Amino acid sequence: MSGNQLFVDTYWRSLNKTGEELCGDRVQVRRGEDCVVLVLADGLGSGVKANILSTLTSTIIAEMIVQGMSLTESVDTIIKTLPVCRERGIAYSTFTILQIYYDGRAFIAEFDNPAVVCMHDGRVFHPDRLERDIQGRRVFLSALDAVEGDRFVAFSDGVLHAGVGMMLNFGWDQKDVEKFLEEHVRPTDPPAEISRILLANVNYLYEGKPQDDSTVACLNVEAALETRVMVGPPLSREEDVLVVNRLMAATGKKICCGGTTSEIVARQLHTEVKTDPVDLMNLDAHVPPKGYIEGVDLVTEGVLTLQKAARYIARAAGDASYMEFFLLTKETDGAALLAKTLLTSRWIRFLVGTSDNPAHNAINYSPISLNAKISLIREMCEDLKKTGRIVHIEMY
Repeated sequence: MSGNQLFVDTYWRSLNKTGEELCGDRVQVRRGEDCVVLVLADGLGSGVKANILSTLTSTIIAEMIVQGMSLTESVDTIIKTLPVCRERGIAYSTFTILQIYYDGRAFIAEFDNPAVVCMHDGRVFHPDRLERDIQGRRVFLSALDAVEGDRFVAFSDGVLHAGVGMMLNFGWDQKDVEKFLEEHVRPTDPPAEISRILLANVNYLYEGKPQDDSTVACLNVEAALETRVMVGPPLSREEDVLVVNRLMAATGKKICCGGTTSEIVARQLHTEVKTDPVDLMNLDAHVPPKGYIEGVDLVTEGVLTLQKAARYIARAAGDASYMEFFLLTKETDGAALLAKTLLTSRWIRFLVGTSDNPAHNAINYSPISLNAKISLIREMCEDLKKTGRIVHIEMY
């Protein structure tokens, strides 16, 4: 990872129209090797039909872009493909597209959706918008250079309809939303909090009974701090210094997993491994005790800790509510801390040694194998990617 790359954190949530089980809005987020793509589609009407239309639209657009098609080509293709309602003469789905490269290049496309709110240092800014006619339909395109601290907030028109004929005579317009975000969003707020704040006000304006599907999607541009995890000894002892140097060069957290691995790191850093005395006193612990190495953020036992951490991560990848709950727990064993650190990191790089671990060889009938360990790490990486992390593996 080059030093000038960025990470884009994303989050979205919706309020369903009162009486509807399915939301007519849909958001798709895809992460490619060099960019993240977010598509917010708003299906015509509400309920099942709208949900199907928005899901198809958002999925097709996101996949086209991630597979290599440019944003403008994708817009052309979907506009020419989307059917038009005969009665109303409008498209069956509107959409907003945000594509942000990790080097900072950013592109926005808007078709019949409210304009994306762009913010930096708590203030709204307005990038140039180029109007383009495609098949008789107006599409707005923007290109800009995103920097650390930028926020992009996209939303469906249900947000602007909030309060119409209720708390507000005519709803609130784009400028009202921008003013609200400037007044209520703090510099430290993650995308989940920004989405929650805006939708909470939308629900308030609807008096708790939304008259339209309302969706908010937020992207935060952040520094791409990279967490590095060293697991297992390298195949050649000559590579010990290389791998430890790679670990210590991490711009984010530095993690060491495994007893033999810890000894290698401590030796190269001319220090020693100390065991956590609190963990040693916990006789009921199901995870071996943590260790301490000066200059390393987290030191854990190897495979047993990785196995339990992998279970936490797998469950979090499949259940957003569990992930929020887990990150708030006060568990401090090695597996919990490892899982929490990885789930709150943005970029992650595993430095995996491919030598048979002598510590395992000393155990008769040890069930731990190199292949099993590598397979476990790969499964963990796939689950981390499902949560939006960017993950790489290096073998030594």
